[in-house]
Formats: sequence, structure tokens, C-alpha cells
Amino acid sequence: MAKQKIREITINESGGTFAILKKPKIAKSDYDFEGLLSLRQLLNNEKARILHTIKVAKPSSIYALAKKLDRNFKAVFDDIKLLERFGFIELLEEKTKNRTRHRPVVIVDSLIIQFNV
Repeated sequence: MAKQKIREITINESGGTFAILKKPKIAKSDYDFEGLLSLRQLLNNEKARILHTIKVAKPSSIYALAKKLDRNFKAVFDDIKLLERFGFIELLEEKTKNRTRHRPVVIVDSLIIQFNV
């Protein structure tokens, strides 16, 4: 059986607010949020829908994903870049004739959110 890939996000309380969100053992600059609002934007229903569609439909490109979701390419592209930045997906570069396309692939199986108070 394949090893389950897990992402962890740790939220630390600092001076009465949850200020620091980052993946443990990664430099703060790589996984820094502006607060819980950013976490909410990252983990909204539309991002869940994107992750599900990538996992189930296995689209060949971001454009194909946007078509499957019936959403604007730019909006999907922005969401994909955010999910890639925080390690939920990976974009695999594939050459086709004179073009290069980026195939999104989900690289995590679960997400653990830990609040340190």
C-alpha cells in the first residue's frame, strides 16, 4: 500500500491572535499566512472542488480543468497557483507539439490543522 501523503499546518497563538501559520520544518517565509482569513481562502469550497476534480477527472491541463469546472481560466489558474504554493498540488510540465502544458496533480491525501494555544 502506498504511503499516505499528509500536509500539516500549525497555527500558533501569539498575543491574543493566531498570527503564524506555517508547515512545520519549513522556513516561515515559505508557508506564512496573513492570518486565519488566508487559511479560510485556501480551504474554501471552490479549492476543495478543484482538488476533487483533479483527483477524480485527472485533467490534462489547467485549461481542461477550468472547462470541467465551468470556471474562468484566470480564476482557476490563480487558485491552482495558491494550492501549488502551499504544497497541495504539483504542476507537471508536458510538451505537446509546439506548446507546453501544465498538468495539475494532487500530491496530498490528508490535511492536519493543529492549533497551539
